[in-house]
Amino acid sequence: MSFLRNNGYEYYDLKEKLQYNRMEEDLEEVKQEFEGLPVDAYAKELNRYRKYARAVIIPGTDEVQWLPSIQTEEGEMYKYFQGSFNPEYTNSARDFPAISAGLRSNRLLNDIVMFDYKQTFWREEDMLLPVHAGIHFVKLEVENEDDIAVSSPNHLHQDGEPFTFAHLIHRQNVEGGLNAIGTPEVAGNVPEEVEDSQLLKKMTLTEPLESYGVFDPMVSHYVAPVTKGEEDMKGQRSMILIDFQPTVCPDPDEISAQLKKSKLKFTK
Repeated sequence: MSFLRNNGYEYYDLKEKLQYNRMEEDLEEVKQEFEGLPVDAYAKELNRYRKYARAVIIPGTDEVQWLPSIQTEEGEMYKYFQGSFNPEYTNSARDFPAISAGLRSNRLLNDIVMFDYKQTFWREEDMLLPVHAGIHFVKLEVENEDDIAVSSPNHLHQDGEPFTFAHLIHRQNVEGGLNAIGTPEVAGNVPEEVEDSQLLKKMTLTEPLESYGVFDPMVSHYVAPVTKGEEDMKGQRSMILIDFQPTVCPDPDEISAQLKKSKLKFTK
């Protein structure tokens, strides 16, 4: 049985586990995607930049199938919804710019998604339908000594999706970025406010493809803000975050009630 299943979290070194001939070239292509990340429209003042995409995995296959994006006035987008789990955006759907179509075919990115999926575990009924993956590219960037870049939410929290995995792609000239994993009871606090016994793991990812995963019902997790380091260059911390959740089949009566209250969009 995996450490993740027993303890609710696990550390991985994917540079070692996913080694293949063109990995460095594919990693550089992923890194370049972060250079063009737009500012997070929901937190323009927090020095956070992001893109997003959605995919599904059919149980029993080793293939990531990317879902289509939507076209809006702002460009190519994917929607993201966390229900009540993010206190900053409770029950709000957010539109994030799409990870570029070309990068969605990058072998390393697809291997990372599939590696993460293979660490997950589900009920038998969850495996009858596709498992959904949300792929977040998030960069914290600071240019000045007084700048601070912050993740959301800025405290120990749970995401609502059963599994979340985090992968460092690039880190340069930053201070901070400590990752902490705690018990569920300390959600809503920062690590300095809780007892050491309630913190299960503290670590700072420094090398490309250092990674960790969490099983949401068993733990809470947190990443500290980052500030600019001592070198004469901007500070950056670039991460891929991947969450997984099953296809949920709601009660038919609930669906009918919701449809009566909502604007209907018919397929062609």
